[in-house]
Amino acid sequence: MSEIFVPTGLVPTGLVPTGPYPPTDSYPPTESYISFRNVVREYRNGDISVRAADGITFDLAQGLFSVIVGPSGAGKTTVLNILGGMDCVTQGEITVDGRDITRLNKRRRCAYRRDDVGFVFQFYNLIQNLTALENVELASYICANALDAKEVLRDVGLANRMNNFPTQLSGGEQQRVAIARALAKNPKMLLCDEPTGALDYETGKGILKLLQDTCREKGVTVVVITHNSAITPMADRVVKIKSGKVESVKDNPQPLPVSEIEW
Repeated sequence: MSEIFVPTGLVPTGLVPTGPYPPTDSYPPTESYISFRNVVREYRNGDISVRAADGITFDLAQGLFSVIVGPSGAGKTTVLNILGGMDCVTQGEITVDGRDITRLNKRRRCAYRRDDVGFVFQFYNLIQNLTALENVELASYICANALDAKEVLRDVGLANRMNNFPTQLSGGEQQRVAIARALAKNPKMLLCDEPTGALDYETGKGILKLLQDTCREKGVTVVVITHNSAITPMADRVVKIKSGKVESVKDNPQPLPVSEIEW
């Protein structure tokens, strides 16, 4: 058997299941945690039909940092919304930790979003009349195994900003609150939709470092979608999407630290 690659500090077991994969530079034999199989999402408006996802197939391993990259309109947000349980497939199958989420009914899909998934959006989506601490504490009201809100805010570097309202925080600080709110749910995976899109260069790099550190230190499966291909060297796996299809799947044997990435 040829030599296999296992990222430093992570020892996933088993092999990626065989199947009709798209072109790939390499495919590490890590266990598949997230699996898309021929996923189609079709939207109809009268006689007009648009396939935002057109036969998407890829795998992502648990505890790794993955990036889904593509131009505007490529279908990457659709993929993230389906993975997060906010949208449904037209056809195909998605399994997460061995469970087929495409077969969940409305109630179970809601429980999946609540218990398994943390969301980070481009524009923060904080509640303006709540403090940073109160925004993060929302997780404790809906999740059974939520983490301590104050501790999570300390972890993201906001120990001295807990009692500030969103309008009293910078863009980077607001995004850190949003990340803390997602992490406070104690999710199995963190889904990030253009998390640096509304931030300046240096602040954006700080947020990417926080996400990368969260993945490495806490073992959270992190999936970031972006149009910015310059950040792909920091990922363990890169899925490139174009026109609703997977164009390539590539692995970085030695992902770069954020400090070495420029755009």
